[in-house]
Amino acid sequence: MIKHIANIVTGCRILGSILLLFFPAFSAEFYIVYLICGFSDMIDGTIARKTKSACEFGSKLDTAADLAFVTASLIKILPAINIPQWLWIWGAVIAIIKTGSIVWGYISQKRFISLHTAMNKISGFFLFLLPLTLNFIELKYSSAAVCSAATFAAIQEGVYIAGECKRK
Repeated sequence: MIKHIANIVTGCRILGSILLLFFPAFSAEFYIVYLICGFSDMIDGTIARKTKSACEFGSKLDTAADLAFVTASLIKILPAINIPQWLWIWGAVIAIIKTGSIVWGYISQKRFISLHTAMNKISGFFLFLLPLTLNFIELKYSSAAVCSAATFAAIQEGVYIAGECKRK
């Protein structure tokens, strides 16, 4: 049973992501489930490593849970806030950089490469915090910090992938 705890925690994030869809954005219930999902994302990998139960299935389940959480969060949050055009453009630039890195890694190594760099984790944490700050920090300031970190992380990941591809 111990070796399944990490996957159970990850599965709870998927269920929590579905549950998010039933609460109004920025309600107390939404924030509680949002925080539980975020906490589960922070601890499932640690649990897997500590219990020596890390596996490919768990890694794929974690990716699916992350996708479910991000998708549910976006479905609820985006319609509830006014996003300026410059922020949409900046987000698109980050997506283009990340997509370019993934495509380059696939072309050169015939596999999808996604690196869990420290900067990717930091930018993901900033992105997670963003909805929690909307009541006391203007979106233009908090999103600029998130986008700056994400831009750096995307460029860094691309450089690492390109360097790795050259070595092989």
